[in-house]
Amino acid sequence: MTEMAKGGNLPVPSAALHVAVAWQQGPGTPDVDVSALLLDAAGAVRSDADLVFYNQREHHSKSVRHLGKGQDPGPSGTDWIWLDLNAVEPEVERVVVAASADDTEFGRIPGLAVHVATPEGAPVASFAIGDASTETAFVFGEFYRRNGTWKFRAVGQGYASGLAGLAKDFGISVEDSAPVAPAPFAGAWAGPGGPDELTVDFPPYVHQGRAKQRVTCPPNLPAGRRVVVDIECRDSISVTVYSCDAYGRSDELLLDSYEDEVHGRTLATVPDDRPLALLVEADSPWTLRVLPLGQARRLDLTVHGAGPDLLVYEGGPGVLSFAHQGESNFTVWHTYRSADPDWPGDDQDLLVNEVGRLDVLAPVRGPGLLRIGADGPWQISVGG
Repeated sequence: MTEMAKGGNLPVPSAALHVAVAWQQGPGTPDVDVSALLLDAAGAVRSDADLVFYNQREHHSKSVRHLGKGQDPGPSGTDWIWLDLNAVEPEVERVVVAASADDTEFGRIPGLAVHVATPEGAPVASFAIGDASTETAFVFGEFYRRNGTWKFRAVGQGYASGLAGLAKDFGISVEDSAPVAPAPFAGAWAGPGGPDELTVDFPPYVHQGRAKQRVTCPPNLPAGRRVVVDIECRDSISVTVYSCDAYGRSDELLLDSYEDEVHGRTLATVPDDRPLALLVEADSPWTLRVLPLGQARRLDLTVHGAGPDLLVYEGGPGVLSFAHQGESNFTVWHTYRSADPDWPGDDQDLLVNEVGRLDVLAPVRGPGLLRIGADGPWQISVGG
């Protein structure tokens, strides 16, 4: 691996890359949340949609995705960005890799580094941060164009003013889009887990496979709780994910997609009496991740996405706006707590079930989960 010094730069492949911000975990050490900013020639985002982070995890160009926390052996923590430099729009000159840590000074977080590798794990670059002090937001590095090729620069610049200072420098609207921690849920939560379901935590489970394979998750997943199932696959005719019954047979269809490039999320419930088992079918290699429900994106005002996804809606009864740019089916299911005291399960409403491009409104009963099926870019907003 090429170890870099602060301010150094080197050429990188104009292809797909995995970027990990890493740190040393320990008692009292917070998680670090990575983000990516796509900047134009003036060094600013074109809109708040050019910020990719845990609550807006995919850029509309599909060139940058937030993959979430990794499950690494030992005491290291990582938060991952997937970047396809070939897909970056011509107007974007730089992709900045930054991070925050719950307003904690980065000087108190040991082992800070950024690592760049190919999806197969071949190392490309590594830069260790050794001089962090009072900064509460940090730019680790940046990818930039130079004479028709891409390079990576080791930046290592911090902001004592936190996310607000970083946002101001890059033209982000702090009030609307800065990556802040989700607000505590104040309403009646939808589902069997109660309000604490969003706070249940466990190490993400990651499994890589190919073609058709049944995956049995480890027994440390919380029994009876709902979890996020995240699947990533490229160059496959179709990708489907099923839950499995007690005999290992396919049971409920959780996700299906027919895009060439899939990065989708859906919902599964861990059985009370056995580990969660999932059946994945695809024609090419895939990566499956099982994540805590709290890592699902929140629908606060407007959320953009592409393909299948899962959103947490914490608002009250109202109207949601839906726009879809794909050519195939677009569905949105709303899962919420049943009002029937004799019914222990959830109720569901099919808010949208249309084919092709659309722009529609639909009423929502209250807080719950939105399961989205789509084959192209979409947007969901609160209010008409």
